[in-house]
Amino acid sequence: MSTTTLKLPADLRARIAPLAAAAGKTPHAWMVEALQAQVVLADLRQAFIHEARDSAAEIDAGGPVFAMDEVAAYLRSRLAGSRTKAPAPVSEAAAKAGKRARPARG
Repeated sequence: MSTTTLKLPADLRARIAPLAAAAGKTPHAWMVEALQAQVVLADLRQAFIHEARDSAAEIDAGGPVFAMDEVAAYLRSRLAGSRTKAPAPVSEAAAKAGKRARPARG
């Protein structure tokens, strides 16, 4: 394992010591674990941002858009064990207006 030196402010170092002791670890081990956790969180955050950008590009290219209330109802139904039909995509105009495309009633 390589060595890296961190200059910690005194107040941070004072806060870490009791946390490490409570966890039954040395301050060094506690800090390594904290850094590992932050790396995992940063990776997840970057993956989320990447996926969001890809989704936005797909929508901009004309990909399907679904009404949130219908998706939520579908998921609640599935979680309750019901077999239910998946929601249909909304039209582009309805998506821009924030409404579900519905056939005209006569």
